[in-house]
Amino acid sequence: MPELPEVEVSRMGISPHLVGQVIQSLTFRTPKLRWDIPAELKRLEGETIQSISRRAKYLLIETNAGTAIVHLGMSGSLRVLDADFPAAKHDHVDLKLTNGKILRYNDPRRFGAWLWCAPGESHKVLEGSGPEPLTDDFNAQYIAEKAKKRTLALKQFIMDNKVVVGVGNIYANEALFTSRIHPLRPANKVSLTEWQALTENIKSVLATAIEQGGTTLKDFAQADGKPGYFAQELQVYGKAGKECPNCQSLIEEQKIGQRNTFFCGECQK
Repeated sequence: MPELPEVEVSRMGISPHLVGQVIQSLTFRTPKLRWDIPAELKRLEGETIQSISRRAKYLLIETNAGTAIVHLGMSGSLRVLDADFPAAKHDHVDLKLTNGKILRYNDPRRFGAWLWCAPGESHKVLEGSGPEPLTDDFNAQYIAEKAKKRTLALKQFIMDNKVVVGVGNIYANEALFTSRIHPLRPANKVSLTEWQALTENIKSVLATAIEQGGTTLKDFAQADGKPGYFAQELQVYGKAGKECPNCQSLIEEQKIGQRNTFFCGECQK
């Protein structure tokens, strides 16, 4: 599933090709992805794209007439192509520009979304979201206060979008390992010093992933241009049964909140 760094790299990749361009047409080859595709998105035709931003794992394609909110779901991807490039299986949405390019959305599992937001309004999928993890609003003091009365397993707590947005499964595993904190520890049993380390490590692992992903941005303009994102240098995620890079104990795997969780039982307490 695309996580925050992949979505941010997608934003960085498509922005130079779309911002300032006029939308000629929108083509929907399916009426529904995760949710019904709203007819109001057609209001964007003839409008100039003012900006492309990201909130959590959603991309916001903004015009004066309204905003398209795009989620990549479990398997979605975006590519910038020539408008006459033939559509393939699972190419569900084309946003065609007057300059002869299209933004094409592909999603084999159809669990992503294209949504509509009118000017000056907010959308329910974004309401109640916590701060962005790479901003100053996400810090040890903030999250320690949020955790005071929470007995939820720490990994589930930091993956709660109402607490902080976009800390997906891969990065939660990696940040907890680097911070040497067990993923099952209750959130209210983490000290302020530990929160300081964990918030810094969450920021670091996400920023590194985005930086590495930026090296593949040229791919967005290629016919086969599914971005490679980044070469993940993971320490524990997906490495159950292999040696811990710190103590050589075997990495363990356990389901926490229905998500595969990887950790070192010796290093993480």
